[in-house]
Amino acid sequence: MDTKKPATRPANPRFSSGPCAKPPAFSLQALADAPLGRSHRAAVGKDKLKSAIERTRDILGIPADYRIGIGPASDTGAVEMAMWSLLGARPATMVAWESFGAGWVTDVVKQLKLDATVETADYGRIVDMDALDYDTDVVFTWNGTTSGVRMPSGDAIPADRQGLTICDATSAAFAQDLPWDKLDVTTFSWQKVLGGEAAHGMLILSPRAVERLESYTPAWPLPKIFRLTKGGKLIEGIFRGETINTPSMLCVEDYLRALDWAESVGGLTGLIARADANTGAIADFVAAHDWIDFLAEDPATRSNTSVCLKFTDARIADGAGFAKAVAKRLEAEGAALDVGAYRDAPAGLRIWCGGTVETADIAAMLPWLEWAFDAEISAQATAA
Repeated sequence: MDTKKPATRPANPRFSSGPCAKPPAFSLQALADAPLGRSHRAAVGKDKLKSAIERTRDILGIPADYRIGIGPASDTGAVEMAMWSLLGARPATMVAWESFGAGWVTDVVKQLKLDATVETADYGRIVDMDALDYDTDVVFTWNGTTSGVRMPSGDAIPADRQGLTICDATSAAFAQDLPWDKLDVTTFSWQKVLGGEAAHGMLILSPRAVERLESYTPAWPLPKIFRLTKGGKLIEGIFRGETINTPSMLCVEDYLRALDWAESVGGLTGLIARADANTGAIADFVAAHDWIDFLAEDPATRSNTSVCLKFTDARIADGAGFAKAVAKRLEAEGAALDVGAYRDAPAGLRIWCGGTVETADIAAMLPWLEWAFDAEISAQATAA
C-alpha cells in the first residue's frame, strides 16, 4: 500500500468545529481600535456594541422588528436564557438529534422539571419536523454541530403556530439561510461560523417572543443574567448594546472585524457559497473513496459547516481507535488540527467547513486524509 506523504500541506490546518478558524484576513493589529480599559457603558463602548447588533441584523437579513441582544456564556447562555425565561407558559416539545440538542432536553426535563414531549433521532438522522405539534413551544437545533445533520428548510414550521420556536442556530448562522418568519427565538455564538472569540452569545427575539416575555412570568426564580424584563416590560437597553454584565471589548472588536470580512466576501450569500464549496470538495472526495462516508444519511440534511464523516472499511476492527489514530496522524503532520469526532458522537472525523475556511486548504488536506488512512490500515495489518 502506498503511504507516501503528499507534497503540499494546507496553509491553515485549523479545521476545529469550535472555536473555529479566524477569518483569512485576521491579524492582532486589526484589533488596535478596541477601547480597552474603558467602560462598556461609555459612549465608545455603547457605539461598538450597538454596531455589532445592527451589522449582524444587516448581514443576516433579520427583520427590523426583531430584537437582537448580546449576552454572556456563549450560545449556551443564550439558549438557557431563552428557555428559563420563556418556557412553562404552554406545553413544550424538545427535539434532539445530537448531543447539544440532547443537553437542552436534559435542562428542561431535569432542571426546569417540565413535562415536555421529547422527540429524538439517532446520529446521522433528523426528527420528522412535519409531525411536531407547533401549538407547543418547540426547542431544536438548526444545525447539529456534532452530527453533521441540519434542517433542510423551515417549511415544516407553520406560519399560524400558537407556540414559540426556540432555535439554537450556532453553527448555522452566517452559513445557512435561516427563515426568520419561522423562528421566534434564535441563538448563536461568535466563535462558530465567523471565527470570533468565545464567551458571548447572541439572542434574537421575534415580536411573538417579546409578547410572551411581557405577558408571562415563570414559576421559578431567574438569575440576574437571565432577566430580560423589568416590571412586566422588556428591558430594551439589552437590545441596544447595554449588556446585562460586562462584555469583553476586545472580543467585541474582533467580532466587528469578522463582520467587516463577511461583508468583503459578499455578506450572507458569499459566506454560504464559501461553506458550500468547502463541503463540495469533501463530497467529491467521499464519492471517489469507498472507505469513507458522511454521517448524515440524507444529502438534503447534510451540514455545510460541521461535516461529520465515518470510516466504512471492513478491515477496521476498532472504529473509535482507528479514527483517533487517523486524527492524531493528521495533527502530527500539521495537515489538520482538531478533526476528531465529538466525544459523544459516533467514531469518525469532524471537519469544519464554514466560510472562514479556504477551499484550497480543504483540497490540500484531503490527500493527507487518504495518506493517514492508508498509513493506519498498514499499521493495523502489521500489528495483527
